[in-house]
Amino acid sequence: MPEIVLMSDPKIAAIPVVDCGEPLLDVRLHEPFPIDIDARRNDASGAFAHLREGVLTRLLDAQELLPDGVRLLFVEGYRPPALQRSYFEGYADELRSNNPDWTPEQLRSAASRYVSPPEIAPHSAGAAVDLTLVTADGQELDMGTRVNASPEESEGACYTAAPNIGPEARANRQLLVDALTAVGLVNYPTEWWHWSYGDRYWALATGADHAVYGPRELA
Repeated sequence: MPEIVLMSDPKIAAIPVVDCGEPLLDVRLHEPFPIDIDARRNDASGAFAHLREGVLTRLLDAQELLPDGVRLLFVEGYRPPALQRSYFEGYADELRSNNPDWTPEQLRSAASRYVSPPEIAPHSAGAAVDLTLVTADGQELDMGTRVNASPEESEGACYTAAPNIGPEARANRQLLVDALTAVGLVNYPTEWWHWSYGDRYWALATGADHAVYGPRELA
């Protein structure tokens, strides 16, 4: 696999944010919405179903590029900063327990393979979305791992270019990659399901001089 820049890399935090001010939109209120919405990350506020307008528009365009009978399944979009911090610290604690000799820098780097540090998290900017593919009747396609499988659980098969997945899963991942990259989203290479637009990681991947979406609270 090519070298991967992790979310914890100082290059990511160094990218400036000039927030364009786009609102967070509830994708469930968009009519018509041709993308299936999964309930596994549902929360009382409905935060999970929000995205910045520019990300939502690109998802709708990506759905149009998929073959008949294949649909995007929306799993999670916006994540409040406090929840992001809880996820990051919880995973770091798990890694610390299993690797007591690791330095704080090693723990931060390893944790960022799976959960972004909260201060730069694309989900908390409404810029990222976790997605998979389903058939017309809602059956998830074989993607090699479940959505949100950790590197430990999956033995690294969660990495988008992982070699230890079958040919069907590889073809399905490529289908997802082709549709989403065509509309301008970028993938976090340690998580085949994680895609973003307008955040700091997107800026690094595309060569933009600043991000257009920064972390915010849901109004």
